Amino acid sequence: MRLRYKPWAKDYIAEHPEYVVSDPKQWRGKWGDRFEKEQPIHIEVGMGKGKFLVEMAQKNPTINFIGVEIQESIIVLALEKVIAEKLPNIQLLHLNGSDLKEDFEPGEVNRVYLNFSDPWRKKRHTKRRLTYKTFLETYKDILSPDGYLQLKTDNQGLFEYSLVSLSEFKATLIDVSLDLHALNDPDNVTTEYEEKFSAKGNRIYRLRATLH
Repeated sequence: MRLRYKPWAKDYIAEHPEYVVSDPKQWRGKWGDRFEKEQPIHIEVGMGKGKFLVEMAQKNPTINFIGVEIQESIIVLALEKVIAEKLPNIQLLHLNGSDLKEDFEPGEVNRVYLNFSDPWRKKRHTKRRLTYKTFLETYKDILSPDGYLQLKTDNQGLFEYSLVSLSEFKATLIDVSLDLHALNDPDNVTTEYEEKFSAKGNRIYRLRATLH
């Protein structure tokens, strides 16, 4: 996702330490202390503008949500939504998804969401795909034994690659949808990209997999 540079983003983020964690490593193993209540933790890696994260937190008050995003110009858009809704069960991390092992203890997370991640189409960029084996190893490490990974995308190539990558990783697929919106799943919370791509007639793919 490419957005115009926002010179005010860094200051805005710094003004809201109640929602944006500046040093996530200090919370490793005790993320429950960052929230109003200690509850199961779900994280979204690459949260974009925050629509999915905010709506999930609204619908699921008994779950704590953490949004991970590397770009300041994007994280502030999610932060604005969180502040407007005053949600006690959301925290935001400004970091790279590959660093998650350093910020979460093994088994500390109950669910990982990957929504419309960059497909990194070129072969030389395969290692950057968020379902590449090194990322899967990270998710496996931080996920609880009963936790799972969920991926949504409109990119057929990334979806097929992810199925193969998960298979080679010996993951267990628990749900595969080749046309998610045709299911009319009442529990499906959409993202900004999901609505945009679906409106264009693109098929939305979803998978869920356990990694243990």
